[in-house]
Amino acid sequence: MCGIVGVLGHNEVAPLIVEALKRLEYRGYDSAGIATVNAGRLDRRRAVGKLVNLSDLLVHEPLAGKAGIGHTRWATHGGPEVKNAHPHRAGPVAVVHNGIIENFRELREELAADGYVQESDTDTEAVALLVRREMDRGASPADAAAATLRRLKGAFALCFLFDGEEDLLIAARKGSPLAIGHGKGEMFVGSDAIALAPMTDRITYLEEGDWAVVTRKGVVIRDAEGRLANRAEARIQIDATRIEKAGYRHFMAKEIAEQPVVIADALRHYLPRGRLNLPEGVDFAGVDRLALVACGTASYACHVAKYWFEQIAGLPCDIDIASEFRYRDPVLSPDSWAVFVSQSGETADTLAALRHAREQVAKVVAVVNVPTSSIARESDLALPILAGVEVGVASTKAFTCQLTVLFLMAVKAGLDRGRLTAEGAAAHLEALATLPGLMNHALGLSSDIAAIAEKLAEAQDILFLGRGPMFPLALEGALKLKEISYIHAEGYASGELKHGPIALIDNRVPVIVLAPHDHLFEKTVSNMQEVMARHGKVLLLSDARGLAEAGAGCWQVLALPEVAPQLAPILYSVPAQLLAYHTAIAKGTDVDQPRNLAKSVTVE
Repeated sequence: MCGIVGVLGHNEVAPLIVEALKRLEYRGYDSAGIATVNAGRLDRRRAVGKLVNLSDLLVHEPLAGKAGIGHTRWATHGGPEVKNAHPHRAGPVAVVHNGIIENFRELREELAADGYVQESDTDTEAVALLVRREMDRGASPADAAAATLRRLKGAFALCFLFDGEEDLLIAARKGSPLAIGHGKGEMFVGSDAIALAPMTDRITYLEEGDWAVVTRKGVVIRDAEGRLANRAEARIQIDATRIEKAGYRHFMAKEIAEQPVVIADALRHYLPRGRLNLPEGVDFAGVDRLALVACGTASYACHVAKYWFEQIAGLPCDIDIASEFRYRDPVLSPDSWAVFVSQSGETADTLAALRHAREQVAKVVAVVNVPTSSIARESDLALPILAGVEVGVASTKAFTCQLTVLFLMAVKAGLDRGRLTAEGAAAHLEALATLPGLMNHALGLSSDIAAIAEKLAEAQDILFLGRGPMFPLALEGALKLKEISYIHAEGYASGELKHGPIALIDNRVPVIVLAPHDHLFEKTVSNMQEVMARHGKVLLLSDARGLAEAGAGCWQVLALPEVAPQLAPILYSVPAQLLAYHTAIAKGTDVDQPRNLAKSVTVE
């Protein structure tokens, strides 16, 4: 969840590290810090809160040096205090860490018995103390780091800096991503390519269990067994890592607005000249079942896709939250596929679920936004969603791009399994091609939604209702609202209202009903009427026909264009996102960096 950076540069590295950390702040913003070696002396600066606080500190207490490491923290062990901020230092070594050291209590007790006592509440400090103990016993930095790595249990990406060593970084990964960047007489370490993009486009991704000795001359990588490992160098597209608000007030606003464009880009990629063009190997003919696995927003994309795969292709699907998948230990068919959906491609729970399923299914498929990510690299097939960099913690364009790619997969499954004719598939694809235009129409409702949001911001509880594939969208709408406005919100299948949630209804609880005029419309409206009979405040989202039939008596209405019923969840995502966004604005919360959250969840 945390972001880490290391630089061996030609010039002062503190500004470079701070700039790289800005690109990683989506990973956590409880504290930040940097350490450098200058004239052989190791020193550090740390500050609680967002990165701007560290920047301010560096103005008053500059940190010189051409070698350094940096960190932005999402707190796990130990609260957001200076003593718990990274880098952690123990004598001649400083370390930054992303992940969790599961056996840190055992290690801490062992170290204390030897006289090495922690000052912080973190699991990370034990790592620094282990290295210090090894060096006190005469080990070199590399040998001390290697010995320490063998003692650690859990998930980690680590980068070490040493007193007296101005041309040395040691990096290691197990479970958490880490990349090495190559420059001209310079070298870099980062949690991902986004951090390193301003400095280099040449990246080597460490693989599971790798550790690396980095100098300005290059990098020597060893695997978990200590054997020399030859890892490929890749080129990244700098444009694909650009992080700019482009005139928008927030990244989230920009990313909501980008959806018609990125979906159009995805369609051009997967539907050249209107013909379905998925990667070779995407053939569902012999598949008897799908396991769809993800976390958070991506999980709700899977819930929507379950309707599509089963209705369009007749292909049974199981949905699992990635964090529960291993512990449920599902019975998987050798003729089934496991599909893992993740924006970052580094989500720890999803990656662990993938590794659990890999030997039990015929094929592992990744639907990811980062084609070089761990989940993509460890899958048999990877389908990029092509959303571009998403900075806002609350996922928007990645969600609709995930849905777009999953819908294309469902159509392909229908063809492969003989459930769809060529004409039927063409009709689905033609409808999909209209989505960018329809989404532009929905974006035009922003000012109307902002006015409604002023009133929603006064609520303490909000319910979202939907039927069929709109039910998962109700779950996603509620999640968006919770994430950035901090209003308690829940999504329900409309028919479940009378089985408990209706007890919550009174004149202070807004109920947002997602109801395109489809074959379930009348049933959804019946549930809506149950709310209105109990003085509930209904906001109805529907098309012109739906509002003409059922809009009377509603507290508020929003008119969306007509859309093919199967694709309504993608279109209706836009107003759901805008409702969350404008409600957060009305409440004055931090839209892009909501409290307690991080963009990429790389710890279990």
